Amino acid sequence: MGLATVEAQFHVLAVDDSLIDRKLIEMLLKKTSYQVTTVDSGSKALEFLGWNDENSNEAFFSPKTNQEVEVNLIITDYCMPGMTGYDLLKKIKESAVLRDIPVVIMSSENVPSRINRCLEEGADEFFLKPVRLADVNKLKPHIMKTKTKESQKPENQDDNDEENQESEENNNSTSNKQVEETQDQLQSESPSQQQQTASSNNNNSKRKSMDEGVSPDRTRPRYNNGLTVMSN
Repeated sequence: MGLATVEAQFHVLAVDDSLIDRKLIEMLLKKTSYQVTTVDSGSKALEFLGWNDENSNEAFFSPKTNQEVEVNLIITDYCMPGMTGYDLLKKIKESAVLRDIPVVIMSSENVPSRINRCLEEGADEFFLKPVRLADVNKLKPHIMKTKTKESQKPENQDDNDEENQESEENNNSTSNKQVEETQDQLQSESPSQQQQTASSNNNNSKRKSMDEGVSPDRTRPRYNNGLTVMSN
């Protein structure tokens, strides 16, 4: 699989209120074989990502296609009316669903305090305009880092499942061992219990025989030559 084919799988969301800058970044990204979606404001970027103020953990859904859309990286201008690139960055990093998406800030002004603030907030890169092809080439490592984390999640889940299964098997083994020990104990005690039971049954039989025997105070019929004779 060629490099262009691999990068074509990556989707970049570019945000800039300037049409010229938006077209430039789109051209550079497509030249590097990225899939590109462009919007002209931070609010539209959040809308595209499926952001909901009442539920910021909503999954990625494009309101236009109503289909799941995976965004691998966001590149946004810093100075925009309404919502700045810094505000957009904060929104993304505060979301449990969106915060793992790499964010790159662009600005035509080289202000160290602004750059540091964006990097401290979680931006992966800060580019000075005009953006060049060499800058765009720096995006792939950030995307690959995120992809690596995502690929490791199922493995960790499998490890947890194996640990849980092993723990369950150990518990079942312990339970079976306890049952076997209990059975052995019952079997070792069974001769004595059988002897006690037999003795008890014999005593009960003797007692029953005595109760059913002839008592001098008891009257019962006696048969002789077809006649019934009452005896005391």
